[in-house]
This record gives sequence, structure tokens and C-alpha cells, in this order.
Amino acid sequence: MTDTRSTALPPVHVIGGGLAGSEAAHQLARAGVPVVLHEMRPTRGTDAHVTDGLAELVCSNSFRSDDAETNAVGVLHAELRRAGSLIMAAADAHQVPAGSALAVDRHGFSAAVTRALEGNPLVTIERGEVAGLPPEAWDSVIIATGPLTSPALSEAVRALTGEDQLAFFDAIAPIVHRESIDFSKAWFQSRYDKEGPSGDRAAYINCAMDEAQYTAFLDALLAAEKIAFKEWEASTPYFEGCLPIEVMAERGRETLRFGPMKPVGLTNPHAPEKRAHAVVQLRQDNALGTLFNMVGFQTKLRHGEQTRIFRMIPGLEGAEFARLGGLHRNTFLNSPRLLDGTLRLKARPALRFAGQVTGVEGYVESAAIGLLAGRFAAAERRGVAASPPPPTTALGALLAHITGGHLDGGAGSFQPMNVNFGLFPPIEAPERVDGRRLKGPERGLARKRALAARALADVERWLAEGARAAAE
Repeated sequence: MTDTRSTALPPVHVIGGGLAGSEAAHQLARAGVPVVLHEMRPTRGTDAHVTDGLAELVCSNSFRSDDAETNAVGVLHAELRRAGSLIMAAADAHQVPAGSALAVDRHGFSAAVTRALEGNPLVTIERGEVAGLPPEAWDSVIIATGPLTSPALSEAVRALTGEDQLAFFDAIAPIVHRESIDFSKAWFQSRYDKEGPSGDRAAYINCAMDEAQYTAFLDALLAAEKIAFKEWEASTPYFEGCLPIEVMAERGRETLRFGPMKPVGLTNPHAPEKRAHAVVQLRQDNALGTLFNMVGFQTKLRHGEQTRIFRMIPGLEGAEFARLGGLHRNTFLNSPRLLDGTLRLKARPALRFAGQVTGVEGYVESAAIGLLAGRFAAAERRGVAASPPPPTTALGALLAHITGGHLDGGAGSFQPMNVNFGLFPPIEAPERVDGRRLKGPERGLARKRALAARALADVERWLAEGARAAAE
């Protein structure tokens, strides 16, 4: 229920009426804080949207798995419902059959979100583009403009942050769950045993190929089906230093062996007498050490092709991917460097960011960051300390990743991420159930159940503590 006790408070401005902006506006209004929600459509359209409705779904109509026991996305669904999410309420009210997934009637869903915000007395919707940075008089702003942020605002944010670019083609490399890698074939070693800043001489996971394996891998890569550019993406080039692996392969059969798959400076302890023909390296991607990205393996292959071909790599036959590679035009911040723990821009704390522009992927992830930005801004406006969710929750794991959990591997290394259990702090899975020892997949499933149960218990405590603080 919306708290209307604080209508004398100055408004918070939310720029962008997508899932994140709509959720942020709703959370602010629930806390009794007036909101001005700015949406540039229909005054200015985008290349992807077709309506002027709020929270329009421009791609799939699926919110993915609704399993809150063994799937991180389902856990995030459950946490958002407990936190009073408008996006989840509209999705639940307009779901369509999709098995264990939550899919929605996209038009009914958008119409429901639009009605809810248009009918809220604390929400004012202003149609028109916010060109450039918001005026200084707006002392609390949430920018939730997504991957199709207008050129004027993108350029203004780029100039303010000092970043070289914000909008470009992401050639994103796949990320693998460490526990799914076969270490009877793979091993840890840095090239030439070179010591890194942390003193570690074994920072990479290595997967060696002989000549026959490399040839078969290369043939599959060259023949694989790729995702074509959309017409409106065609003028946005990717960087030469971040080429898709299949583009490198097309430049010559030895290109990869002299690039990301060069075998020099490494000794395979499983076959020390045999020099590898090529080596695939994986680099730690999160502070917990549960996720590793495939170095130099950014790709525009279709997802099914990626899974098939990358499992040809020795040691990755059973690889489970936290994220597959992709190539698309995107606009997002280097959030670990630019944002603080409550999503404020360090260079100008009056500005918060939410949604895909912060470096999350997916509908529910965008809504989740919108929910957090709205709660943080509302607490700040009401003079209440903003308490981030515990990192053991899906909300907290996402927030921790984009504001500091990602390891900086150099310029451009931060990439968008879906929620997955690899972002959660580890937990000990039970080894036995009813006296029976769990093996392999059973133990993995038990670990996921334990992570999910801990997350939901911790989010309930966090929400209860926030409610008590707001009532005081």
C-alpha cells in the first residue's frame, strides 16, 4: 500500500519508463516519496520499442525460471515479490503458459504497469526526452534509461564520468561455473608462472588441445551458425581489440594459436612431456572465485552452438555456463568503478543509476536494480539510513557484483551479467540426506537448495529490518 504521509517532500526524478524506472518509481511512491517519471516515448522513439507504454518488453516475453528452490532467477522472483515489486505483480497477473518459466502477455503486462503508475497520486509522468544531464536543481535523480539510452544523455554521462565510451557492441565472452570444470584435464597456471598483483602465479585455468582437437574445434567454429546484426545495430562497430572469436578464426587457421589460444609459457601437469598445440585460458571473474570467463572467447555464435562447440574443449566437456557469449549494442557503465554501494554516481552523488545501464542483463535483473535504487533514494529522501540487502540474497548478490564484486581485469573487462548462483557466497552442501551419501548432481542440487533457502530467509530479515527503520 502506498504511504501518502510524505507528500510535502520534494520529488525524486526517475528518467526512463522501462522495467527498472517503473519499479523505482513504484518503490518511491510506496515509501511516500513523490516521483516525476520521465519517459521520452512517444515524443522521441527508439529503434526497438513499438508502443508508448511503460515497461514495454522489446524482446522475449519470458521472465525465465520461476523455480525458487533450485534456480537463482526463481529466487530473485521470490525476493522481488516479498519486496512488493510492481513488475512481478503485473507479471503474475498476466502470465501465460510456459511450463516452469514465468512468461507474460506483453501487452497486458505493460498496460498494467502503466495503469498502476498513472493512477498513483504520488507519481507524475512527463513525456519528453531529458537531453543531457539533469539540471542541478534536481537533487535526487535515478537514471534508468537502459541499453537504448538517447545519444545526448549517453554523451553527457560519458563526459561526466570520463569513460571513453558507453555505447558499443559487446562481444561478450562466456562465463563458466568453476565447479563444472574437469580438473583431471585442466590445471591452474599463469603463463610463464608470472606473478600477478596479488602474488598469485597460478591465476588462470588452462585447457590444452592437441593438433587434432584444435583442428576439429576450428572447423566447428567456422561452420557454426551466427547471430546476424539487426538493421539498427549495423552502424555500431565492435572494437578491433575485442573481436569475436569466430571473426579471428576467419582471418586464418593459425590466428587463434597466435592470439587468445597461444600455448606458450604453460606446462600441462597431466602430460608434462607433451607440448600443447593450443590452450584455452579461463580467468577468475568474481571475488568469490566461483565464476571464470573464457579469455578472448567473446562471440556472436548462437547459444546452442556455443554450448556444443565450447564443450569440445578438453576439461569443459561438462561445462555449465553462468552466461553465454553475445554480441549486441549496449549502453552500460563501468559500475564497479563509477558507482557506490547504493548505486550513486561517485562523480555526482545526486545521480543514481538503475537497470541495464548498470551492467545487469535480463528483465527481472533490471527490475531488481530499479527496486533497490528506488528504496535507496526513498530512504535518503526520508532521512533513513539505506541498508543494502545481504550479499547472500539474489538482490544483494547482483548489487555486490555491479558495485564491487567483479574483478577488474583491465579496461572494458566489466560485462553485463544475469543473476546466477555463482554470484552468491558459497555454502556447504549437505553430504548426506536420510543417511544416504549424495553424489554428483544430487549434491549440486542440494547446494542450490541450500543457497536458495538461505537467500529467502535473509531477504525476509532484511525487509523486516527496513520496515522497522522506516516506522521509527
